[in-house]
Amino acid sequence: MLVLSRQRDESIIVGDNVQITVVDIRGDKVRLGIQAPPHIPVHRKEVYDAIQRENRKAAGVTSEDLAAAAPAKPDERPHHA
Repeated sequence: MLVLSRQRDESIIVGDNVQITVVDIRGDKVRLGIQAPPHIPVHRKEVYDAIQRENRKAAGVTSEDLAAAAPAKPDERPHHA
């Protein structure tokens, strides 16, 4: 995990088109502003987790099914320079 320190009104860039800015800091709360293209979904982690649970429930996939599934193999094609 990359850990960065930022102050109010400072930003980080993710990829070429996502900007995350520290908007406000109050006590132990940090408010972030996120600029991202419409095709990139942005969710709080707990909302994302709930969406994933609902999607698995709708698909009839259990946590045990996911744990038993073999991880996908990385692309094994040779890379040409």
